[in-house]
Amino acid sequence: MELLEATADNLRRAGECIAQGGLVAFPTETVYGLGADAFDAKAVARIFEAKARPSFDPLIVHIASISQVEKIAEIPGPSASALMQALWPGPLTLVMPKRSWVPDIVTSGLDTVALRLPAHAVARAIIVHSRTAVAAPSANPFGYISPTLARHVQLGLGDKVDLIVNGGACSIGLESTVLDMTFEPPRLLRPGGTSIEAIEAVIGPIDRGGAGLESAPGRPPASPGLLDSHYAPRTPLYLVESSLFAQARPSGRDAALITSATSGAILESLAGRFSLARFLSPSGSLIEVAAGLFAALHELDSGGFDEIWAELAGGQGLGPAINDRLYKASRK
Repeated sequence: MELLEATADNLRRAGECIAQGGLVAFPTETVYGLGADAFDAKAVARIFEAKARPSFDPLIVHIASISQVEKIAEIPGPSASALMQALWPGPLTLVMPKRSWVPDIVTSGLDTVALRLPAHAVARAIIVHSRTAVAAPSANPFGYISPTLARHVQLGLGDKVDLIVNGGACSIGLESTVLDMTFEPPRLLRPGGTSIEAIEAVIGPIDRGGAGLESAPGRPPASPGLLDSHYAPRTPLYLVESSLFAQARPSGRDAALITSATSGAILESLAGRFSLARFLSPSGSLIEVAAGLFAALHELDSGGFDEIWAELAGGQGLGPAINDRLYKASRK
């Protein structure tokens, strides 16, 4: 494993590594991804091996321009085209019917493929230099906290990766929103870095219900991040509503807290109960909370605490995506 800074020469080198069947961890605006040539089944198999990822969990294919879409998928209708034009590049993944030449290992045998055009300039440059599309889940051991810094990748995957490109901290810090465009209206599979409000401003109401989150018996999930337990620290994680902080009673002798600290009542409730608190956004900005969440979980998980407690977010903007990650991280 080699750690590279994001210089022009190194981005070219990273792209060439992918083209030659290698594994490259690189930053996106969401989290760091572990990329391989999406059309090289053997290279993609290395992703599953490196992450210890179950083969039934499909991957997201990353592209550098909208012009690549029709080489990989069939655009199912005007809603998909409208979203691509309005919200790409960005933290939005669209599930569409796949072309027959997309390897089954990428899609876990499904007849659909998940596509995203990242907003991070480093990610797009690497994809351009690879001269292909790049299958890339988060660059962490399967089920563990997603990486938002290059050192998270180093600690989690080490020599299982050929190259790690250091592009600094991820600006959004949560994985992309995933929409299944094969339904009408499109079905939300995973809340993420693009808010539902932003999507509905482009195409009107979507299916927000939970029906799309469960696969048929024996069928793989349609998208990454749909398993009940995911993004999980090794330390037990407990969740609490802001209004119920006064009732939070850690059972461990040494407990840490993740909070936005949006009210004086929360600050007062910490006294004598938590050894350490990480305040992600004193102003209550959900953008700041999302950007710092996984980094805070990494830090506290390595801190030797008996328990970690986290404040749940509200229901607007990035709130549903933050809560989705917290709920799944707390289920073991």
